[in-house]
Amino acid sequence: MMNRGLFVGLVTLDLIYLAESPPKNNQKMVSLDYTVAAGGPATNAAVSFSYLGNQAMLLGVVGSHPMTQLIKSDLVSHKVTIVDLESTMTQAPPVSSIIVTQSTGERAVISINAVKTQATSQAVSDEILQNVNIVLIDGHQMAVGIVIAQMAKAKNIPVVIDGGSWKPGFEKILPFVDYAICSANFYPPSCHTKEEVIDYLIRFGIPHIAITHGEKAIQYFNHGQTGSLDVPIIENIASTQQLPGTVDTLGAGDIFHGAFCNYILEDSFTTALEQSAKIASFSCQFFGTRRWMDFWGVGSRE
Repeated sequence: MMNRGLFVGLVTLDLIYLAESPPKNNQKMVSLDYTVAAGGPATNAAVSFSYLGNQAMLLGVVGSHPMTQLIKSDLVSHKVTIVDLESTMTQAPPVSSIIVTQSTGERAVISINAVKTQATSQAVSDEILQNVNIVLIDGHQMAVGIVIAQMAKAKNIPVVIDGGSWKPGFEKILPFVDYAICSANFYPPSCHTKEEVIDYLIRFGIPHIAITHGEKAIQYFNHGQTGSLDVPIIENIASTQQLPGTVDTLGAGDIFHGAFCNYILEDSFTTALEQSAKIASFSCQFFGTRRWMDFWGVGSRE
């Protein structure tokens, strides 16, 4: 049976450029490549979850501005269902302009995120969790996320948070969370070390916690046990198969979260982390947030 996931949070339009370096002041330059895609943590996670054979619903603000057609067409092509919290909104969606440095994969990003497109909890349908197996919340639509987390807990639907960075209001979601998957940039109030972050999350009763560190080992807490998992270094499939590969970490964390939502429904916590890290690492070989899906399976997929 196909699993169904609800992904709650930010929906943007990403304009992604590949360049030799970011431009300096008053410099004009020509990019080596570019791509346009729907973006945002929950959005990219939903696309990855759908790609892995599931049904994904994205709950966020899209609206009716002409630019949203680019967002909608990308998500339709990846079989992600959009549940628009503000379908009559006519202002432009949040746009992220991203420059990826070809040699290092480092990126420069300017974005407005969801600060001007916040929805209220009244926009949430009572039926939104019907037949849903897992929920992911990225914190960019906090009022909606709080309500969804409470509803999911009442229905025994596992809740995952994408803790990319701390956002005010997360403390109201944490009591309902089953899996806190956080980045090294996630620092709740008064936390200064990763150990303090884990202790903070444990106090909310969260049984499964992981902190990712890019290519470095993942720290985790699993039902009272702590440990670490190495992130796999995968042979450059792109270069060996003469595919259009590059180093690009853009969206890798989001892809990790989408893959985690897939694997945690079938595997243990640590196995889900390991499998998700494998996919996220593989995605870094390809420019943008989508091209890895064209090549996952070339000497890598089990």
